[in-house]
Amino acid sequence: MPSGLAALLDDVAGIAKLAAASVDDVGAAAGRAGTKAAGLVIDDTAVTPKYVTGLKPERELPIIWRIAKGSIFNKLVILVPVAMLLSAFLPWALTPILMLGGTYLCFEGAEKVYEALFGEDHKIENAAATQNSKELEDQKVKSAVRTDMILSAEIVAISLGEITDQSLVTQAITLVAVSIAITGGVYGAVGLLVKLDDIGLHLAKDEGALAGFGRGLVKVMPTVLKVIGVVGTAAMLWVGGGIIVHGLESFGLETIPHIVHSATHVVEESAGGLIGWAAEAGLFGVVGIIVGAVVVAAHHLWVKARGGH
Repeated sequence: MPSGLAALLDDVAGIAKLAAASVDDVGAAAGRAGTKAAGLVIDDTAVTPKYVTGLKPERELPIIWRIAKGSIFNKLVILVPVAMLLSAFLPWALTPILMLGGTYLCFEGAEKVYEALFGEDHKIENAAATQNSKELEDQKVKSAVRTDMILSAEIVAISLGEITDQSLVTQAITLVAVSIAITGGVYGAVGLLVKLDDIGLHLAKDEGALAGFGRGLVKVMPTVLKVIGVVGTAAMLWVGGGIIVHGLESFGLETIPHIVHSATHVVEESAGGLIGWAAEAGLFGVVGIIVGAVVVAAHHLWVKARGGH
């Protein structure tokens, strides 16, 4: 009996070690996947606040909560199962799909640059502030969830691309963990961002030392949102360009990857690893803006040919 108990305890210890190793694998994989998807996270955080613009302050957080629920449904019910089927039965398709997603990122980033340089100033109509019907909220939520589906698909695809060396179970758990963490982080940050000006207004009404801080917070928030938008655009070009470069390399098209890697190596040798990383990100961004500019030009020509605006 004692020997049987000892064997049982050994089995339990072995299972515990295996579980701990699995948790470590999931944690490491989730860290790699989340880091790679950081550009999309920044862009998602920058895009979402516009969907509560023009609505009453007390409706902002409920709408963000509805969008967050739609986002988690997109990821867990639709995108993660599709990603697992892809990983199990069509793993060869992952790189082309990632490159398509990277091309879309480059297009979206380049389109934002184009609009900033040459486009019209798109302002929220003042009439929207007087509309607070359920239909308006439903329309904004539907639009936000549709946009989130695109960004979430890219996040899941990029995350899956970072963990293809793991087992299917680890991949599934990692994608679920990344999806929950990113959704909570993005919409928690969005909720805080859209409420910071209200917090500033509340503090500004006080007579104490916090009144000045509150007024400063109200003044600085528009600039903060603009900076987030710029960083999000740069991150999309960087991530999209990096995906395309790595995809070309995997297909044996070495010219552009060789230029990027050689230039990065030279910078690292002369200025250190951090500057080398920045140089590589910058080169990925250059690739991203070139690819994006080509797609933007083709898209505008196509729209023009169809008589659009």
